[in-house]
Amino acid sequence: MVEHLECDQGVRLLLTPNRSLSWQGNVRIWLALFVVSQVISTGMAIAGAWVIVPFAGLELMALAAGICVTSRNCQVREVLMIGPGGITLEKGRTTKHSEWHFPGHYTRVRVRLPRHPFAPSKLFLTHREQSIPLGPFLNVEDTQILLRILEGKGVTLDRQTPSPNVSFWY
Repeated sequence: MVEHLECDQGVRLLLTPNRSLSWQGNVRIWLALFVVSQVISTGMAIAGAWVIVPFAGLELMALAAGICVTSRNCQVREVLMIGPGGITLEKGRTTKHSEWHFPGHYTRVRVRLPRHPFAPSKLFLTHREQSIPLGPFLNVEDTQILLRILEGKGVTLDRQTPSPNVSFWY
């Protein structure tokens, strides 16, 4: 998702992955599945199939772990600031973990075009020998929005077509 943030000079963009549910929504879904699983496994245990109970518990633990990992990965944020002083990229989850500042004239966005039209382009913020991935979690529409904004602000885009290797696996 690409959001404009208030900024005195230039443009400030917040890049985040699309999230369908908040953490509380994920917990509610897990609790609902927990109740359904417990009702079914209790009924099966009463019927004599007690072996199902530990597997139901393992299934719920695996589901909880998957929800936690997915929710944590959806908390990634990138703040891209484009101003007269240059381009700044900040990355982190709840707080800023890393920051890069580049001069505006010599910084480019390398766009690796996908092999398939339904896959998003890969973006890299490049300056000299340094290349930093930009919004690897963005979908096709959000990537196009970001590219339009960057072009409108005068950032140079280097589009790279995919290599024409022909193989069975894409």
